[in-house]
Amino acid sequence: MTGDTLTIFSEFLGTMMLILLGDGVVAAVSLKDSKAEGAGWVAVTMGWGAAVAMAVYISGFMGPAHLNPAVTIGMAIIGEISWGMVLPFAIAQVAGAIVGAALVWLTYLPHFKATKDQGSILGTFATGPAIRDNVSNVISEAIGTFVLVFGIMAFGQNSFTDGLNPLVVGVLILSIGLSLGGSTGYAINPARDLGPRIAHQILPIANKGDSQWGYAWIPVVAPLIGAALAAFLYMAIV
Repeated sequence: MTGDTLTIFSEFLGTMMLILLGDGVVAAVSLKDSKAEGAGWVAVTMGWGAAVAMAVYISGFMGPAHLNPAVTIGMAIIGEISWGMVLPFAIAQVAGAIVGAALVWLTYLPHFKATKDQGSILGTFATGPAIRDNVSNVISEAIGTFVLVFGIMAFGQNSFTDGLNPLVVGVLILSIGLSLGGSTGYAINPARDLGPRIAHQILPIANKGDSQWGYAWIPVVAPLIGAALAAFLYMAIV
């Protein structure tokens, strides 16, 4: 593969790895009879931070490793990538997220069968609010994504030791999760929520319930808002 094809594939592969490792830690903590069952929110946030760092390391030599349509939109706004790449990147990211979620299901197949709590099962795939309030949930996701996207842009103005940048982004994800994630589960990435929610809908998962599509628009729309605000502020400063 060469050129744009390799770059688009890198978004698919990286997002697949992101979801495999990120949703994987949620499955480990949430599903019945897992060795990590009940490990708690700190384990989840640490796992997601590591998942982002590892996914960027795995895919970053082939492309920009956005792994997130909100990041892609933000980078297009500030002119780092062409607008023509936004839709191909987003499609690759969502497709990778679907495959990553399916791999989590296969990894924990006996544990899904042993788990009867439909909320815990859905939570291994998609995010959900601790308290359902559409306005507050949108604000929460937009703020979290603003911090993510502005942070990534700001990192570009700093000099890091070669190879350190993905680890720093992982720490940023960990910080967002610990500080801001308690409200909605911090999707801060439309592909991260939409792809696994599609997988939850279509896979023959034991004991699964509703995929809660009534909430699904929030972790898609709100991160795009947050990313756009971050990009406009960045352009006003730089």
